[in-house]
Amino acid sequence: MTMDKDTINLEDIIQVIVGSSALTIPVAFSEESWRLSETLPTLNLIVIVILSLLFINIYSFQGIFQGHIKHRLQHFLFRTLIDYGVTFIVVFIILFALNRMPILEEPLIAIKRIIILSFPASMGGVIVDGFDKE
Repeated sequence: MTMDKDTINLEDIIQVIVGSSALTIPVAFSEESWRLSETLPTLNLIVIVILSLLFINIYSFQGIFQGHIKHRLQHFLFRTLIDYGVTFIVVFIILFALNRMPILEEPLIAIKRIIILSFPASMGGVIVDGFDKE
């Protein structure tokens, strides 16, 4: 079944949730990732965000849109933001469930953890989202 690539529906959101959870959970249990969030400089975090968005775009461009975004650029960019946003929320919830989300005590550390874990999670999310689009 081919899905309409010009809409984002509940199935797409669920696929991003499942894919991002699958790659977040193993890394979220790692003390290394928790400590990395305490030491990683801001420039490196910016690079991680850029890489995450780049990988989402590359996969979406080929896997979901089959390279045809000329007349759907706005939807392509919107889908990137939705995928990354859903991934951010999933990572937040998982870290919160593990009691590793010090959002009130140390908000900068909390944001860094979300960014670090969103890197692999975003790739998992967009890949699972693209399964039924090809």
